[in-house]
Order: sequence, then structure tokens, then C-alpha cells
Amino acid sequence: MPRKKRSRRPPPATLVRRWSVVCGIALVAYLYYHPLRAYLSTRHERSAVRSEVLQLAAQKRELRRRLNVATSTDALAREARELGYVRPGERLFIVKGIPAWEKAHSTLDGHGRR
Repeated sequence: MPRKKRSRRPPPATLVRRWSVVCGIALVAYLYYHPLRAYLSTRHERSAVRSEVLQLAAQKRELRRRLNVATSTDALAREARELGYVRPGERLFIVKGIPAWEKAHSTLDGHGRR
């Protein structure tokens, strides 16, 4: 009896089912790709914005500290003196020629000797 060769190829219905499953998986993967890409992009952008916010918060703290120092009574008095203001009862003396005096006396050592 001659034996009939068995075909290794599955029946057409099985092939259609397999290809429909493969196409279905590919379709689901394609539909998940765009939202997933948008999510990852947004997450990356959020981390960049968060680091910028932290940096700006640190800068704000530093500026507040500098503002508190600049508006203190001592700082205001120092600025007023630089502008030439004096306190009541004080006298203002304007000394000229300081650079020339320093140049003339720069040859002296720390003990006043030449």
C-alpha cells in the first residue's frame, strides 16, 4: 500500500486564525504605541520642569535672604553713608588726595620705616 505523504502545511482555517491573531496583536501594539510615547515624553518633560522649579525655589530663597540683608538697618545706614548722608550732630569731612597720599606712603613697611 502506498502511503500518502502528509502535508506539513496546516489547514487554511488554522492559517487564517493564526494571521488574524498576529494582526490583532500588531494592531493592539500600534494602538498602545502613541499613548505610551506621549506618556514617556510627558514624564521626561515633567522631570525637567520639576528640576527647574527646584532651582528657581533655591534662587528665590537666596534673593529673599539678600533682600533681608539689604533692607536691614545696618545696610541702610551703610548705603546712606556712601551717598554722603550724616547722622544728626555729626560733621561731614571730605578728604581729597587719598590715592596720592597712599602712593607716597606705600614705601613704608609695616612698622613705619622705609
